[in-house]
Amino acid sequence: MDGSSQADALTIAIETLTARFPGQLTTGRGLRDEHAQGDSWHLPAAPDAVFFAESGEEVSALLTLCNDLRLPVIPFGAGSCIEAQVQAHRGGISLDLTRMDEILAVRTEDMDCTVQCGVTRQQLNADLRATGLFFPVDLGAQATLGGMAATRASGTTTVKYGSMKDLVLSMTVVLPDGEIIKTGARSRKSSAGYDLTRLLIGSEGTLGVITELTLRLFGQPDCAQAAMCSFDTIDAATRMVVEALQMGVGLNRIELADQLQMQAINAYAGSDWPEKATLFLDLTGSEPAVAYDLTILEELARENGALRFDKAETRDAYGAIWRIRHSALYASRSLRPGAKGISTDVCVPISRLPECIHEIGKVVKESRIVAPLVGHVGDGNFHLVLLCDPEDEEEFTRAKAVNETLIKMAIAMEGTSTGEHGVGLGKKDYMALEHGGALKLMRTIKRAVDPNDIMNPGKIFDL
Repeated sequence: MDGSSQADALTIAIETLTARFPGQLTTGRGLRDEHAQGDSWHLPAAPDAVFFAESGEEVSALLTLCNDLRLPVIPFGAGSCIEAQVQAHRGGISLDLTRMDEILAVRTEDMDCTVQCGVTRQQLNADLRATGLFFPVDLGAQATLGGMAATRASGTTTVKYGSMKDLVLSMTVVLPDGEIIKTGARSRKSSAGYDLTRLLIGSEGTLGVITELTLRLFGQPDCAQAAMCSFDTIDAATRMVVEALQMGVGLNRIELADQLQMQAINAYAGSDWPEKATLFLDLTGSEPAVAYDLTILEELARENGALRFDKAETRDAYGAIWRIRHSALYASRSLRPGAKGISTDVCVPISRLPECIHEIGKVVKESRIVAPLVGHVGDGNFHLVLLCDPEDEEEFTRAKAVNETLIKMAIAMEGTSTGEHGVGLGKKDYMALEHGGALKLMRTIKRAVDPNDIMNPGKIFDL
């Protein structure tokens, strides 16, 4: 659609939506700017308008109208995405789903629940506390569950519970033409037809809008034990990760921070942990099992040359360890106030993790970029936060080159360019390298479901 045609379509859409849904659409610059970027290092791109949906039927009405007008729609949750998924780089309407925040049903006997897409994981777990159940995907962000499904999110507990693709049983989805469908069932398994639920999980708003989700829940563990252990080298720390996973201990989390990241954490939090490569460990289960597995981990740490092994002796100490870990991104950014952080998120097979971290460490050193490392290493996923001045073109180019080298390295090791942040605009250039001929099938699916290319156009790949 050319510029004048889209402007005409936008005028019609604004007039129609304003008349039908008073107070739910705005063209004000302030709210448009709030929906222009998310938590991304990519350039902001504001939508032409923002529509606040309050029901699945309203989402359907919006998409029906925009599909008829060939007007882009960009779904928006909490705006915590990293790779420009919410940027309206082709204009159009930002569809804000945060008002759809009802917990519709909790079925304790089946250990599942149904929620609207705008519910956050923190909100859900607060509501579940009295039931003895919880939802385990543990991100650093205050993300909505719809957005988490759309980006196939994971987090610190993936090593035990899996990611969103493992925990969503069914969804209600509005297709680009406004049709409302339900995918999957509440049963724990099914062999009936194509798995549309998993097709739509990770589609980043390019195939439709997720409005409701039915999620698996889990019992709160009887016992939880956390520990931190530090090593002289990051190679020793990653070697212990591989050995711990091979031993089959009941790990809930196993996280890694390098020496620079620990320096950042101490400066940010006023703590005095050893500024060495550090593993954050979390075990859950029955009290005897946790105690036994903790002795195994302590022995593994000693065999790999750990300098110290600090166990959380109280509930407060347990919480403090994980608050430290969750502050890592903000601590990283504080190393260079005013700098932008290009956050990488490759994932490789566990056996290749030590090699991948070792090799990219050499690249970072040569680049002279400040780049602390932190990772969900229990599933082979880690992040570098490449801190650079976006106004310094030469430094920004060096930082992007490190990111590209790491992505190609991970793919060569039979890994992926993105373990949890998604593709958006930031990883789009690497999809052909990662997927080869399968990218053609993705385009075929996109054209079949969204022939007018209104749903988050230009994200993941170009048509």
